[in-house]
Amino acid sequence: MIIGVPKEIKSDEYRVAVVPGGVEQLKRAGHRVLIERGAGVGSGIADADYEAYGAEMVSSAAEVWERAELICKVKEPLAEEFPHIRPKQVLFTYLHFAASRELTEGVRDSGCVAIAYETIVDEQGRLPLLAPMSEVAGKMSIQEGAKYLERPMMGRGILLGGIPGVEPANVLVLGGGIVGTAAARMAAGLGAAVTIMDIDLYRLRYLADVMPANVTTVYSTPEAIRRHLQTADLVIGAVLIPGARCPMLIRRENLKLMPPGAVIVDVGVDQGGCCETTRPTTHGDPTYVVENVVHYGVANMPGAVGRTSTFGLTNATIPYLVKLASLGWEKACAADPGLAAGVNMAFGKITNQPVAEAFGLRFEPLVLK
Repeated sequence: MIIGVPKEIKSDEYRVAVVPGGVEQLKRAGHRVLIERGAGVGSGIADADYEAYGAEMVSSAAEVWERAELICKVKEPLAEEFPHIRPKQVLFTYLHFAASRELTEGVRDSGCVAIAYETIVDEQGRLPLLAPMSEVAGKMSIQEGAKYLERPMMGRGILLGGIPGVEPANVLVLGGGIVGTAAARMAAGLGAAVTIMDIDLYRLRYLADVMPANVTTVYSTPEAIRRHLQTADLVIGAVLIPGARCPMLIRRENLKLMPPGAVIVDVGVDQGGCCETTRPTTHGDPTYVVENVVHYGVANMPGAVGRTSTFGLTNATIPYLVKLASLGWEKACAADPGLAAGVNMAFGKITNQPVAEAFGLRFEPLVLK
């Protein structure tokens, strides 16, 4: 099979979908790999590094899209890429359809087979291709939140960990999954007073056992969220429903409860976010203020640390990519129901129910030959 890797064109996106070691694995399995020139530069990977492992370097993204049977990316295609997508071509990337009707309809109308990293599950029901970037985003959420708490950034002027004689910042983490756990650990390590909320009591019991003493677990209810917003200096939105839009946990009127200059980092922005006033931003222009609260809504946070993120992501994706290329997407999905869960669209049909429900579109279950 011919696998194509175009350069990412999303603003400030420095990741690349395949590393030289992945090229070697694909070549050993009998496949051809096309890499757009310069695709790996943001991750510190030169064209010569790819060529050394047998990749064919291609001058334009258009040629990659035209020649490849399977396109492997990191982020969802942008509108200018829609015309390049061919019927029956396999698109393997993060898609996060529920956050954008334009994206959903654009990819659906292309007639391709769209396999989303974020809805693939393993035998334990985990999300193996989402996990590494969730870890990165969780840690980054605290780095960015700490920065935007600084007064020159319109924040409250608070040092996250405080100093002797001055109390630390209060950090509220909404969601106890991978993002929330990574964020809570990072914030706690810096000395903040951390509260982590979730609706899964078993998860809260686990977190209570493994987290340091400056992390408190609280069962999440609307009332509890409102109460903790009143003292929160930094809020991390870390909730996820696979394939679906994030649940709305913070309403605009709730912002008035927060201290002026508080910061919200909504990691789930690429799934719509858990705050009503969240909207996507970029690394170049990451924040805006609503009701005296600083909002950080960068939709590709891990892209800023391209090298770490690229190698973390491809460690997880390459085994699936080799399987898809070697067996073909239908046989691979028939053999692996968890991989089949990643098929969000096929030949103009939406095969992921939460995606269809997000926009009131028709859902058709995936049928494999």
